[in-house]
Amino acid sequence: MRFHTEYLVFHTRKHRAYIHITPQIEAIVTKSGIKDGMVLVSAMHITAGVYVNDDESGLIEDIDQWLEKLAPFRENYHHHDTGENNGDSHLKALLIHHQVLVPITAGKLDFGPWQRIFYAEFDGQRDKRVIVKVMGE
Repeated sequence: MRFHTEYLVFHTRKHRAYIHITPQIEAIVTKSGIKDGMVLVSAMHITAGVYVNDDESGLIEDIDQWLEKLAPFRENYHHHDTGENNGDSHLKALLIHHQVLVPITAGKLDFGPWQRIFYAEFDGQRDKRVIVKVMGE
């Protein structure tokens, strides 16, 4: 089995952002030369996530509103007692999760017709990393 690892860096201008990263992941898979295997895409921060869904602006807005409803910003999170004010960002990241594992077949991401990979940022405006690890033959 072979492995290929790269890192993506994001620095969003907004506190929350959803970034379509499928083209970057496809390029890394191609560069790896791996034809059959898996690619792990994982946010390396506890206030960010990675997910698979449709690249449709209305759905992205719905996801953002759903997350804000489930984990709204408020001032009374216990986490804020530490001096931080991003308790909601941690909870949103838990809901999205921090990584996805996508199959690779014939050197391509083996997706359903509408599936795409997204990076979700919940405490932005600073550098954040995503690890992309391609594994296989």
